Amino acid sequence: MTADSTPALVQQADAATDGPPAGPSAARGPRARNTTAYLKYVAAKIAGAVVSLFAVLVTSFFLFRLIPSDPVKQMTGGRPVSAEQLESLRHQLGLDQPMWQQFTSYIGDALTGDFGVSFAYHAPVMDKIVEKLPATLLLTGTAYILYSLIGLWLGTRTAWRNGSAGDRFNTALALTLYSVPSFWLGLLLIIVFSVGIGPIPGMFPTGGMSSGDTGGFDYVIDVAHHMVLPVITLVAVGYAQTLLVMRSSLLDEMGSDYLTTARAKGLRDDVVRRKHAVPNAMLPTFTLMFVNLGHVVAGQILVETVFSWPGLGSLFYQGLSTPDLPLVQGLFFVFATAVILANTLADVLYPLLDPRVGR
Repeated sequence: MTADSTPALVQQADAATDGPPAGPSAARGPRARNTTAYLKYVAAKIAGAVVSLFAVLVTSFFLFRLIPSDPVKQMTGGRPVSAEQLESLRHQLGLDQPMWQQFTSYIGDALTGDFGVSFAYHAPVMDKIVEKLPATLLLTGTAYILYSLIGLWLGTRTAWRNGSAGDRFNTALALTLYSVPSFWLGLLLIIVFSVGIGPIPGMFPTGGMSSGDTGGFDYVIDVAHHMVLPVITLVAVGYAQTLLVMRSSLLDEMGSDYLTTARAKGLRDDVVRRKHAVPNAMLPTFTLMFVNLGHVVAGQILVETVFSWPGLGSLFYQGLSTPDLPLVQGLFFVFATAVILANTLADVLYPLLDPRVGR
């Protein structure tokens, strides 16, 4: 080693000893990088949601025009109508315009929140949606809370006691209910508990939201009475799905080393389950719950129709029967928007639960 190389070695040693410059900016470095990565992740998810919403807007226009039915003839109800009257009605509804002109008008109006006027109700589509939305939120919101809580609780219990008689029974029941069509289950409940069969008397209304002749607290009781069967139908299918996902996720976590370590430290089995296993197993169920949250607004078309529940689902079914193009287009966009926004919200919150996501 020569004397000339000594100063260079000393300078390198000094630089290594000093390390990176101290200060608030250095302390915030990793956190700032994580925040930037998270913001980019959120921006990408929001951009994807916007693209999806526009795709839904375009799809909703063309999809329902494939229905092999003439809205004008359906609205006349088979009454004898002259060709001039049919053409006049088509002109009033804008159905005589070229397809491209109908499409551009629809996109332009929809971007401002105007989905046109319903053919059947002669009222703005958004007004009808706002009118029917509370009934849907009451029914599906109540069912959502119940089946989420029941599914999480039973899914956790069955997985933690894997192989027991309770696990086998609950899993078999959940698989059965999950495979049953909701409208079929609803019809079965109506036959047994509304009409009555054998020794079982009819105890619940066959449909509707209220009897229409009550007020005050009696009205609340009446609505709750009408909600029993449709809520049971939604809960039976929804809880089964939540249970199966939660059970599967928790079973995947039960063989992990960190649970063995927690038990080796002397933690009670209940503490290991609640504070260690369940939080990590919640991630797939968390996503499912947000998807189902979107369906709270979208409603349950078949269940609402079977029970004649005056919500968005029944409104959509009635619009399809015409077809009431502005109404079904607006409802389809609202349903899809609710699901897309719920999924986007889940994606945005997911990195807060699992920091590995979005890095």
